[in-house]
Amino acid sequence: MWMVAKISLSCNERYPLLAVVRADARTTFHKQAFHKRAFHKRDVWKESAVKEMSEDHYAILRRHMVEVIAIQAELACDEIGKAALDGRVMAAMRGVPRHLFVPAQLAGYAYHNMPLPIGFDKTISQPFIVALMTDLLDVRPDDAVLEVGTGLGYQAAVLGSLVRQVWTVEVVEEFAAAAEALFQKLGYINIGVRVGDGSRGWAEHAPFERIIVTAAAERVPPALAEQLKPGGRIVLPMGGAGAQTLTVGDKDAQGRLSLRPVIPVRFTQLETVQ
Repeated sequence: MWMVAKISLSCNERYPLLAVVRADARTTFHKQAFHKRAFHKRDVWKESAVKEMSEDHYAILRRHMVEVIAIQAELACDEIGKAALDGRVMAAMRGVPRHLFVPAQLAGYAYHNMPLPIGFDKTISQPFIVALMTDLLDVRPDDAVLEVGTGLGYQAAVLGSLVRQVWTVEVVEEFAAAAEALFQKLGYINIGVRVGDGSRGWAEHAPFERIIVTAAAERVPPALAEQLKPGGRIVLPMGGAGAQTLTVGDKDAQGRLSLRPVIPVRFTQLETVQ
């Protein structure tokens, strides 16, 4: 479940302004995260106490994150086919506290536009990819959405801010338990979590208007194609460990699935249970 969009040239080479934005983000973080030091009379350095960031501080960083996402979307317009992401998606990204969906020791990095490790060799996707996949999903308020790969719950929380119901399946039991507890704490009553093989979907709640997969698969899992409602859409990274493409699949009234590639990406592989 991640990761960084790969374009033929690096983003820094192709989009010099984006390099400036990233450098500014790194500088901002280092100013916040590094402890101040006080010089003693005996020429001894020691760390002084630094206040923890408040929710107001995180809200400022979250707004900055959304501004960076907007810049990256504009600069990548040729690849994604549009210069701006849906305003509803951007509002959801502004509202969901990403720092609560990463390990506590990484909270200061939560609003950087980069993936972060969450344990079990998994990562939380960079904010731009979360926003892009949500935008491509083109959700409507009354939709029921299936998510495959809950992780610690950030993508589901973004979707839960936009749709009637999210059903999310996670193969790692510890992730599912942590995400479910956080959903309850934050009041996301429209998100249901299950431990299991996400490639099999969640038949009891099918069909779904939208399906999102946060890990790469060589092909659309047959169970997911079957559980997608006619007229519905699935967004997932497709490919093996070496080369993957973020892909949009639309199911027509006759049940045929047409696939459209968007951009090269790199995600961890979808885990299945035999």
